[in-house]
Amino acid sequence: MLANMTLDGLEQTVKDCVPHNKGYKVNVVRYADDFIVTGDSKETLETKVLPAIQRFMKDRGLELSPEKTRITEIHDGFDFLGVNIRKYGDTLLTKPSEKSQKSLTNKVKEVLQKMTHASQEKVIEVLNPILRGWASYHHHGVAKKVFGNMDNEIWYATWRWAKRRHPNKSAYWIKSKYFHRNGDRNGSFSVLKTPSGKPSSLFNLVSAPIQRHIKIRAEAHPYDPQWKKYFCERRRRNSRSVARYYRKCC
Repeated sequence: MLANMTLDGLEQTVKDCVPHNKGYKVNVVRYADDFIVTGDSKETLETKVLPAIQRFMKDRGLELSPEKTRITEIHDGFDFLGVNIRKYGDTLLTKPSEKSQKSLTNKVKEVLQKMTHASQEKVIEVLNPILRGWASYHHHGVAKKVFGNMDNEIWYATWRWAKRRHPNKSAYWIKSKYFHRNGDRNGSFSVLKTPSGKPSSLFNLVSAPIQRHIKIRAEAHPYDPQWKKYFCERRRRNSRSVARYYRKCC
């Protein structure tokens, strides 16, 4: 909240630093204290936009982080909020960044290392919210292939967890005890019957549906009565998508 209040006006500052009548194109995307500025040329960003932002920051007793500030070509791509944004030819794609993928695998491995002696059901109970949350964050982008690769990484991590628990048991015995068929997926890290009588299985990232995000119209305001119908329709559309997902999961 403080970051939003402090940086309020940044977008207008960027737009005011270039003459629109000469066809300059600049746009600002900001989330709290993280932001990106797009421009039609490197020269525009270096000579007009960057100095304007630095003046804006200085007036508020702030400065840009040298480590996080860089000017790059869109075809080389860049990371923003855990997402890699890059243009391939004429197509712009957003994918989970490699740093975000590594962070998830490290988190899963950390949980498994700490829960070496915990029950499989408890491990699944701890990991599933982590996996669901990561999938929900990235399911708007081009993530299906990444989800599949991450599922493989996580599967090997759970296999090593099981092997550490039973170093003297065969691979067949370990698979029979910890990995079972779940729908069309064979070898799912799962429990056939928990104390509650229900099966429990590790969430598969690839099962999360890819749902493209439709940008909210810039002039729309949730507290303006004239936009009430617009936001109601967005909520209905999102609710239908979530309902289809849960019906598929069930």
